[in-house]
Amino acid sequence: MTADSQFAMPSGISSSAAHRVRGVLAIPSFRRLWLVTAISSTGDWLSLLALSALATQLTHGTQAQSFALGGVVATRLLPPLLFGPLAGVLADRFDRRVLMVICDLSRFALFISIPLVGSLSWLFGAIFLIEICSMFWIPAKDASIPNLLKRPDQVETANQLSLAMTYGVSVITASGLFVAVSAIGKFIGSAPSPTTTVYIALVINGFGYLLTSLTVWLRIPEISGRSPGRSHQGEGLLALLRDGAQFVSSTRLVRGLVIGILGAFVAGGAVIALAKLYATNLGGGDAAYGMLFVSVFIGMAIGMSAMPGLARKVPHNRLFGAAIVAAGLSLVLVALAPHLFVALATVAMVGCCAGVAFLTGLTIIGAQVANEVRGRVVAFVQSIVRLDLLASMSVAPIAVGLVQTRVIDIAGRSFHVDGSRTVLGVAGLVASAVGVLAYRQMDDRRSEPLLPDLLGALRRAPRRPVGGVLIAVDGGTPAESAALARRLVAWLESQGYPAIQPQESTDTLVSDGLTGVRARALVAAAARADVVEREVRPALRAGEIVVVDRFLATPLGHPGLRADELESLAGWATDGLRPDVTVLLDRAPTEPTPPGEPMAIGEDHLRVNRLLTRRAAAEPDRYVVVDADGDPEVVAQQVREGVAPLLRRLRRGNPLARP
Repeated sequence: MTADSQFAMPSGISSSAAHRVRGVLAIPSFRRLWLVTAISSTGDWLSLLALSALATQLTHGTQAQSFALGGVVATRLLPPLLFGPLAGVLADRFDRRVLMVICDLSRFALFISIPLVGSLSWLFGAIFLIEICSMFWIPAKDASIPNLLKRPDQVETANQLSLAMTYGVSVITASGLFVAVSAIGKFIGSAPSPTTTVYIALVINGFGYLLTSLTVWLRIPEISGRSPGRSHQGEGLLALLRDGAQFVSSTRLVRGLVIGILGAFVAGGAVIALAKLYATNLGGGDAAYGMLFVSVFIGMAIGMSAMPGLARKVPHNRLFGAAIVAAGLSLVLVALAPHLFVALATVAMVGCCAGVAFLTGLTIIGAQVANEVRGRVVAFVQSIVRLDLLASMSVAPIAVGLVQTRVIDIAGRSFHVDGSRTVLGVAGLVASAVGVLAYRQMDDRRSEPLLPDLLGALRRAPRRPVGGVLIAVDGGTPAESAALARRLVAWLESQGYPAIQPQESTDTLVSDGLTGVRARALVAAAARADVVEREVRPALRAGEIVVVDRFLATPLGHPGLRADELESLAGWATDGLRPDVTVLLDRAPTEPTPPGEPMAIGEDHLRVNRLLTRRAAAEPDRYVVVDADGDPEVVAQQVREGVAPLLRRLRRGNPLARP
């Protein structure tokens, strides 16, 4: 079985969140990396608290302390802005495990050095170097996660666990640890100074990074096993940097992702920068300010929790742009909120939509971006996020000062419009427009409207099928797929369902005299289009269940063409017709191609399977993925169990079922 297609559980059978989490944490290498992430994230938040406190303790006077705090924030932001893309190049060029260990050991030494030196100038220098190490460590870690999992559909759950740890548990743990260290200092007989207490926290932090370096080196060797360094040997860093930039700019999926992130963080930066002014305009003080921030994070938690359920009904490529548009429109509602309670609800909506978009974007990078370039994409996205956030936070207050408070007369009544509301409304409109642009870049189903998918995602009960049902059997050799399709049709008929299997196309006969790969691909696509128009669509209109073998594998199985060309050709051949359920046979054939077989075996077969498994990861609700290496009867039973939920829906809501 290939690493890209190791699905263990049929996606057509719904599973609880707890089951998905247990399945991911049952993988030893990922579980250890997740614990490493926990320690590292706790260290990041603890260092933010400790270093900020230390900066004020090493200075005297309110003005000097304010400058010191600003210097800590600026120093932490500077390295990603200067060297962000280089971090991705290193993650793709060298062994990611070695890179992570070097960074953790460096952070250990730097944190230990701060108490030893004890000067403000070295504090800023150490912060700068620590951030460089973190900037190199994060892309290497994030790019390694999908390689440690068994199946692409687990990327979503893995990202949920990582985000929950990074922005939830670690924040609470770091805050509690910092408070505990400070409190313990007060109970010591000869009470240490506040500076000494902070130094203790920094030393604890340093030894945490030493522990993570040892864990990565000794207990997670799998990170080295799938690092792409060997494939990039002989390539210079500048060449890899150039290739990564070209990949981001030329790939519609990644380009749309970057565009959407730009719009999302323009709105996010405006919210962060203007929250205090907005709370004051609502008539509240610091309490209202704090409540608004809590509402944002509660909304984000709800959005990230709801995202897997939405993704089972709306493909990731569509969900990302739609979530950003919804976040922008929610921000417009924030600008129009008349009082605090409405503002809290609308701010939570912004956070919810942002959480859906954030987790969806990470899942797209992990599941649909190739391992060889994933590190550069992660680093580029992180750099864009920081730069965009910093620019938005800087420009938004200036824009408020330019707009100022204005009085608008409507129907003889005067309304005072605060500048913060105007800027938030404009930011929401910008985010919505950018979300629409990102959606158009990423949507691979332009012929199908988005509204039915969104309405279906909001329904608790699945939408009733209309007309017949199309089931595809893909992923195996032609003989395997055809045999399994025949067995499935026979079983459906024995259960009382009107089921047919279209006749085999004649694409292998009409393409014998052709030599060009494009010509053969077009002939295969034409043959598939003929079967669709001649047999499949009439049967569907008649309300029958149609089982087609190699529905997409035939037009996709032509080496020499790019993946996007093959997928466009497959969509053209089927005229946008999509199976209600696709049975994907998970098998890596090792036998030579039998005479007369059109499907490529070996590398070409694996390439087609990778295309299909990426589709399955993007739309798990439409795929049933089974292990085809077992006994044929066992495989057939797995297929029957996989399509059973669809048949139950037919019995409840469609007359074609005859019990």
